[in-house]
Amino acid sequence: MKKILLLSDTHSHIDETIIKYVRQADEVWHAGDIGTLEVTDSIKKLKPLRAVYGNIDDHVIQKEFPLNQRFHCEKVDVFMTHIGGYPPKYNVRTRDIIKENPPKLFICGHSHILKVMTDQKLNVLHMNPGACGKHGFHQVRTVLRFKIDNEDIKDLEVIELGKR
Repeated sequence: MKKILLLSDTHSHIDETIIKYVRQADEVWHAGDIGTLEVTDSIKKLKPLRAVYGNIDDHVIQKEFPLNQRFHCEKVDVFMTHIGGYPPKYNVRTRDIIKENPPKLFICGHSHILKVMTDQKLNVLHMNPGACGKHGFHQVRTVLRFKIDNEDIKDLEVIELGKR
């Protein structure tokens, strides 16, 4: 079983509140708009990190992290990207990838809108953790925490980190 902390849209912001939840996780996944490598370096000092770059991330971050990540955690097939849409309104870049080979879990960020929903047609769970940075229109900073146990995704929690 793995305890996952999912975050996105840090926009160069990392603080002790975020670090507190990083320490409680087995792995941290970052769905893009990292901002600076100081954010990911801080996380990697503490826990294994999987991340993708976002639309604000420069060439330095793009060298470090890919546009898409497709991987397995336990027996869950995960597809993570920064801009991906949501069921059934996937964007042009992700639509065919998801339809041709649906992952069990599809993760993206970008919108700064916390959203967890299921694509009933493709049986894909979609997660967007909202934004945990201080830049953007969101009012409350959020992350998601959940467990992956074999092929089950369970114990999903929304964690509010306070006002932007």
